This record gives sequence, C-alpha cells and structure tokens, in this order.
Amino acid sequence: MNKQQLSAKIWESANKMRSKIEANEYKDYILGFIFYKFLSEKEVEYLKKNDWTDEYLPELTEDDEETVTSVQKNIGYFISYENLFSTWLEIGKDFRIEHVHDALSAFNRNINSTHKRVFEKIFDTLQTGLSKLGDNSASQSKAIRDLVYLIKDIPMDGKQDYDVLGFIYEDLIRNFASNAGKKAGEFYTPHEVSLLMSDIVAHHLQNRKEIKIYDPTSGSGSLLITIGKSTARYMKNRNNIKYYAQELKQNTYNLTRMNLVMRGILPDNIVTRCGDTLEEDWPYFDENDPAQTYDPLYVDAVVSNPPYSQSWDPTGKENDVRFARFGLAPKGKADYAFLLHDLFHVKDDGIMTIVLPHGVLFRGGEEGEIRRNLIEQNHIDAIIGLPANIFYGTGIPTIIMVLKQKRENNDVLIIDASKGFIKEGKNNRLRACDIKRIVDTVTDRRDVPKFAKKVSREEIRRNDYNLNIPRYVDSSEEAESWDIYASMFGGIPEKELDSLQEYWNAFPHLREELFREVSPGYCEVKASDIKSAVQEHEDVHLFRNRFRDAFRTLEDALHRTLVEEAETVNAVTAESDFTDDIFTRLKDIPLVDSYEAYQLLHDSWETVIENDLEMIQTEGPAAATQVDPNLVLKKKNGKDQEVQDGWKGHILPFELVQDALLSEEKAAISVKENRLAEIVSEYEEIFDSLDEEEKSADYSGENGFVWSEVKKAIKAGALEPETLQKLTDASKLNEEEKKLKSAVKKGKEALELQTKDTIENLRVEQVKELLHRKWITPLVQNLLNLPNNAVDALISELNALNQKYETTFAELESQIAETETQLSAMMDELTGSETDLLGLSELRKLLGGE
Repeated sequence: MNKQQLSAKIWESANKMRSKIEANEYKDYILGFIFYKFLSEKEVEYLKKNDWTDEYLPELTEDDEETVTSVQKNIGYFISYENLFSTWLEIGKDFRIEHVHDALSAFNRNINSTHKRVFEKIFDTLQTGLSKLGDNSASQSKAIRDLVYLIKDIPMDGKQDYDVLGFIYEDLIRNFASNAGKKAGEFYTPHEVSLLMSDIVAHHLQNRKEIKIYDPTSGSGSLLITIGKSTARYMKNRNNIKYYAQELKQNTYNLTRMNLVMRGILPDNIVTRCGDTLEEDWPYFDENDPAQTYDPLYVDAVVSNPPYSQSWDPTGKENDVRFARFGLAPKGKADYAFLLHDLFHVKDDGIMTIVLPHGVLFRGGEEGEIRRNLIEQNHIDAIIGLPANIFYGTGIPTIIMVLKQKRENNDVLIIDASKGFIKEGKNNRLRACDIKRIVDTVTDRRDVPKFAKKVSREEIRRNDYNLNIPRYVDSSEEAESWDIYASMFGGIPEKELDSLQEYWNAFPHLREELFREVSPGYCEVKASDIKSAVQEHEDVHLFRNRFRDAFRTLEDALHRTLVEEAETVNAVTAESDFTDDIFTRLKDIPLVDSYEAYQLLHDSWETVIENDLEMIQTEGPAAATQVDPNLVLKKKNGKDQEVQDGWKGHILPFELVQDALLSEEKAAISVKENRLAEIVSEYEEIFDSLDEEEKSADYSGENGFVWSEVKKAIKAGALEPETLQKLTDASKLNEEEKKLKSAVKKGKEALELQTKDTIENLRVEQVKELLHRKWITPLVQNLLNLPNNAVDALISELNALNQKYETTFAELESQIAETETQLSAMMDELTGSETDLLGLSELRKLLGGE
C-alpha cells in the first residue's frame, strides 16, 4: 500500500486502541515506539554494512566493548540484540512491558557522550507513561504488543527526496493534533502553514552553501523540518544545514528530537535545548566545556509559531540585548517578546517568519511602541493575513510576519490571504494554489488588487503605525448596486457591462455583437439565447483554440518525463518543472487563472502520480503488474476481521484496465445490467396497473409482488383473464431477472479473474499506456476544460445582468395588480362559515378587491 493508505490504517487502528487515553498523551506512546523502531533498524543497517549478518546478530551484547564503541561512535547510541525492535517481534506473545523498561534503561546508559544532547532522556515520556496503557502488567503488555505489531510495517528508509516514515510520522502528529482540542497548539503547526513559511525562507536563502535555521518554540519540530527540506532543494549538500531547536515542555521537546533524527539529519547537525525561550536564551554552551562550546547563535533563518498572547515576566529585562532597541512586551502578552527574540538571532543577511495573533498589528501601549520602532528601523518586510480557523485548537485570526535585519526597500508588503482556503471538517486549510499565490506575491513583491499592496512608511506613519490589514487592503466583495433608471424603464446599464472589461479585452467583437443601444448609456441583448450566442462566437472559438495550441505539447512532455522515466524521475523536481512550464504556457492567455491550473496539476500529483512513482521506484517496475487481495472488514464473532473480497490492482485499477483492454467483456455485462434496470421499471408499471382489489390480494405486498404467491395464483387459475395476463407477464420478468442476476454475477467474477490475469501479464508498452491513462489523460482533460470555465463564468454574469433588469418596476406593479384581481375574483366563489367569510372580506380589501 502507498504512504497514505498505510498512514490511514495505522491512525485508524491507533485511534481505536487508545481507548480512554487522551489523543495528546497517546501520541507520545505510538510516536515513541516508531522512533525506537527507527533507531533499531538504523543500527542493524549500519552493522550489515560492516559485515554483520542475521546469523551473528544474536552475539550483539553490551559485553562486546569494541562493537559497542564502534556503533556508538558512528550512530550515537547502542542497542543490544535482546533489545532490538525485531527481537521484540520474535518474542511474540511472551513479550512483556518489562522488555520495554529494560530496553529503554539500557538505551540511556549506552548513548555516546558526544551525542547526549540529541538522545539523552529522549524516551522519558514513553518510559514514565507506559503504566497508563492498562490497569495491570498483563493489560499493559497486551497494549504494547498491539502497538508494536501495528507499526511493524512502517518502512524506515527513504528513497530520493521522499520519506515514507516522515510522511507517516507527520500525518500521525497532524491527526493527533486535530483530536487534541486546545492542547494541539502546543506541538503542531499545520503542514500548509509550514510550507508557506518555508517557501518564503527558502527563496531568500537559495544558493547558500551552508545554512543555520532555528525554531525557538519548536513543538514537534515539523516546522523546522519543512524549512530545512525546502531550503535543501537549492543546495548541493543537504548535510550543510544545521538545525537549532528550543522547546519548553519536556514531552514536546522529546518529540522535536525524535522528528529531527528520523528525517535523516545527522546528529552533529542537531542542536536542541529544553528550556524557556524568553528566560533562558542562547548563547548555548556545555557546562563541562564552556570555552569550546560557546555559540552566540546567529542564524540564516528563524521560524516560529509561539504560544499566542502568553503571559510572561518582563521584570529586569530592560537591558536584555534582545529587547533593548525596541522595548518590552507587556506582561500579559508575550507576542512581541518572542518576535524580538527571533529577530535578535537573525544574521544581517538572514530572514525570519513568525506566526502571531492579529492583535499585534494594531494593539497600542508597549506593543504600539515596539511596532513603531520595528517600522522606523525598517525590519518588517511583509505581513500575511491568514484565514480564520486554520490552526487546531483555536479559531482566532492569525498572521505571518516576515522580518529581516537589513532591507533594500523601506515599504511593507501587506497581503490579505484570508479568503483563499478550502473547508476541511471544523478547520480551514490552505490549498497548494493559495500557498503559491502568496509566496509568488512575496518573492516578486508585487501589488495585486484586493489581495496585496506595498505600503510606504509615510502612509504607515499617517496611520499612527497601525498595521491592521483592512486599512491598506480591501478584499471585501463589492456590494451589488441597482441602477434606478434601468429598474424603472429597462435596459442594461453600460457601466455594469464595463465591469466585465477583462472579458471584452479577450473577446474584442463579442460585446458589440451581443448588445444594441436602447437609450444613451443603456442597451439590450440582441440574441434570444445568450449562452448559444457566446459559445458560438468566433472570438470564443479563437480563445479556445489559442489555449489548446498553448497546451498541445504538454501531454507528450508529461509522458516522456513520467511514464518513460518512471523508475528514475525525481517526483518533487518534476512537479516543480511542470509548474513552471504551465505558468509559461499561460503567460499570454487571458481569463484563465494560472493558480487554478497549478492546483489541478498539484492535485493529480499528490493523490495519484507521486504515490505510484514511489511504489515503482521502491518496489521495482513489477509493481505495475502486481495484483493484491482486496481486504475488507467484516464482523465475525462480534469482532472486525479482515477478509478477502476479490482482487485489486497494486497500481493499475481494475476499471481502468477493463475500459482499455477488456471493453467488450465489460460492455456485455453492462447490457445485462441495463436490462435488469428495465425489468424493475416494467415490474412497477405492471404493479401500478393493478386495481385496488388486485392490490389487496395475497400476491401483492407493500413493496410490490410477492413472488411465491404470484406462482400459486397462476397455478390455481382462478383469476380474471386480464389479471392472469398481468401476473404471467410479471412472473416471466421475474424468471428473466433471476437468470440475468446469475449471469451478471458470474460475468463479473469471470471479468475480475480475467482482469487479474491481464494485469499480471501486461507487456511493457501496455503498462506505459495504462499509466498514461491513469496519470496524464485526466490531468490534461481537466486543464483543457479551463477555457470553458472562463466562458461559462461570462455567460453566468451576462444572464444575471439580463435578468436583473429584464422586468421593470412598472411591469412588476402591473403583474402584482393583475394577480391580486384574479385572486380577489376567485375568492368570490369560495364558501364557508360566517367567520371564514368575514376573514375573506378583509383580505379582499387588502388586495384592493373592494
């Protein structure tokens, strides 16, 4: 199964297994065991590269000092054979909680002294929390065994730029965060927000040979890891990135370290601290060797999502170098304290991004003074207003602020990105196109109507350093207005047609041919059918042809890169290249939103292409001709059990293969299924023709014919000829239906086996053609529909305008008066009680009937 399927399976099982344990706590257990599995397999991998085999692994003990020292020196820790994750699996039902306690204790004493800051006490949260997994040793042991078996199939190696383990770990953290309520903000920044911040940072740092990045409120470490991954795309050696992290809470701090280590980051490149960022700042040094380990920590990029509006104690910090130039944040709100801490650690040519509540943009007092100093000293580069409900556990509006130590420009780019998102459950989520639109706007530093504006320092001064986004960017929809003259006398106002100027620019002759003037400044539609007139216009045909010409070579380019090079292509790089390609193709095409096209590409990539490429590249080309049992959950003895229900393609869906290679066989079954649908309709028609007496007979039930009774009635023969004929016809249909259902069932079973055999014996060229149909054909078809979306939008606008002024107020008044007269006349014919007639008389007066 691909990474999404495996992750979903683990989450579903883990969520059931946690029983009454809070999601925020249970995450520490499952993520801790995943990390221990990773460390065990990493050690085994190292040993096998150094001439160890499975045969000799049982000799791996702490008594072998030479091996222990070698392993510690190279990977930072040592795990004996009896404590390996694979050994736990071999123990099976005899595996006990004591095995875990012994293993974790042994791990702590076998950490290399030079790697203690990475590994020391990293399993403390897991070790102390195991007792919560059950009421006694037996139940705890069972819960741990279930966890161990649940995660045993997670692969611990990454291929290319791809990391299955990392994806599953991140996905589990996200799922736990979404179930943890208000506690979620302590350890997780939504992946989309991390991507947005990382792309901004990566663009600023591109082409640097060595980079230091720092997150002072690191949580799970996901934000820091995403920044590193994005930055690495522009570097030759990803090992030239050094990661600094600080986190206050011990269990979350452990999560940070685990996450960093599992992403393949060298331990020497991980520097972490557990402590209060505002109270215990760097410089970092080891108390045992302060002179050699002193590091004032100035980095290329700082990224953070600190706790919002947290209380802190500013007493005695007036001379703290982090705050002295700008001022102290108020006691009740530490937002600017975190910001100034971050800024202090940024190099002169560095950058920082921080997530903060909206209030930091306009609150006065000490915060207003800090904001004024930041603006006057030219540190604020951009402000990005995010959609509401984008973070787990809080619905408050948030922003991303981008700051630098030194800037060439002195304006502030303000972006209102609050409208771009997709609803997902209780939360809103940034789409890929939303992220790219924001990042492009920041990196190109451009003004975009109703979205972004570069605001001069002078304008900010005039607004008393208030940076509230609506003061500078009005993203609200324009309220609909009604032209009084057109409402009274009819006609479409020319000024309202002028608002569609982008369409008239794209279709230069369309407006003139669609409308004629009825009075100065007002016009009417010439065509009886606006939709047909627009669809058939030459300008629209030319627009569609121009779009098709721009994309004519895309399908072949996608095939060459993805299908022909499926075993070697870098999926991440390829998506980036085709994104640039699509934007280039659309550069001179009006009306079509490049970001909408990009979203179509990204959706195909994320949900289909990337997963399939991963399986082909990790499992080999034979994965495309593999067929798997289709496992489903069914109740057995009151428990859910996986049972096989047919087959499914490992990569190639059965339906796709049937449509392409077994279309005649599939069509034959469809003919029978269509006939079955017709029979149901014919049943209903016969049953509806029965009179009341017939419907009360034994052969009629609430939902139609009772077939056993129908046969009895026909056999008895005591029926009217017409009734007998109806029942005979119905009975024949029933017999035909039974035969067809049997034939369809057998046909589907035979087709499934034939499809299985077809997939397993596909030729290379057939595989390529089917991959093309799965990956490329739907994507290209969706892209080619974009011009139709633009044309349909224009038709919708024109129809709305036409209907808006189609009926004048005078005509409406006339229609209302006519209706009232008709209603009043009909009331004359009504009869009723004395009170009814009095009520009707009063209603007639209101309608003007008297």
